[in-house]
Amino acid sequence: MINIIKTTLPITMREFEVTSFAQSLVEAGAACVQHHQISSTYKWEGKIEHEKEWGLSIKVSTNNLDSVTQVINNLHPYDVPQIIVQSAEANSEYEDWVNSS
Repeated sequence: MINIIKTTLPITMREFEVTSFAQSLVEAGAACVQHHQISSTYKWEGKIEHEKEWGLSIKVSTNNLDSVTQVINNLHPYDVPQIIVQSAEANSEYEDWVNSS
């Protein structure tokens, strides 16, 4: 079993800044961070918003979940960062790799 954390970052961040954020997550124990541009529609302060954002998919072991989540909370520029954690099954080799990080 592995964990996948989903979060977003503002599109105003340059790719090197997103990569730096991702590196901080890997240093905190994430095995892998993938990022890509996404389009989001959401309600904020009573108004419907449409924004481009960076979407991050973070693979992390259960042992490192708290430390990675703490880094997201500490470094994230949003007032209310999205932190969605899903448990997932993976092929045994990939699972072993994630859990060894």
